[in-house]
Amino acid sequence: MALQTALLNWSGKAIKIPRIEVQASNRQDIEQVGVYFLFCKEDDDSDSVYIGESENVKERLLQHLRDYQTDKEKYYWTTAVIFTGRDLNKTFIRYLENRLVEIAKNCKRYKVLTKNTYANTVMKESDYVVMEEFLDDIKVVINTLGYKVLEPLVQHGISSTSDDENLLYILTGAAKATGKTTTEGFVLFQGAVINEKVHEKSVNVGIVKLRKKRTREKNQRSGDDRRFTLFKFLSCSRFCTWL
Repeated sequence: MALQTALLNWSGKAIKIPRIEVQASNRQDIEQVGVYFLFCKEDDDSDSVYIGESENVKERLLQHLRDYQTDKEKYYWTTAVIFTGRDLNKTFIRYLENRLVEIAKNCKRYKVLTKNTYANTVMKESDYVVMEEFLDDIKVVINTLGYKVLEPLVQHGISSTSDDENLLYILTGAAKATGKTTTEGFVLFQGAVINEKVHEKSVNVGIVKLRKKRTREKNQRSGDDRRFTLFKFLSCSRFCTWL
């Protein structure tokens, strides 16, 4: 069932709709100009997202469905989250799409499937301000809907204790890493190096699978480099076993 949500005094609206309901939906609000997120699960159970824009979002989603049926599109999305607004136009949604893709990539929670965006949209200065405010509202709403695609794994803010004092370090043998405990678990920072000489029988099956998965992803990005990009674990002890 489609779910609609909005914020007080916001010109925008969010609609969350399952893939299987798009074609038969008679909602007029999803036929408006807007930006959208298509949430997917990869074969390895990791999260991915396609972020797009359209002057008729429903028609664009139907095109995604047709492209998948004809093998023009390889990813299978299960849920769409659409953002429309009475003040949006083609220029604005191009700007929003580019910024949303940029933010999602920087947050590193989801694999972003969007390949091309309009990176140099020209607008009046006042329009930039309005669209950045619209972006802030999108962040609030999509997080409320349960998708942290626009929320960084590690929050940097002002506190009485510096960020460096909250970091944890490990250096043993060939392994070295830096990380931080957060409310969601333990976050491993970019640049970690694993100890590749680990006997698989000495660790549990889940850790072995995770090591192989992350090593495969790393090799696809950077050849023989053993450094890893930022990602999270459920606990610090699980991270230490993995490393």
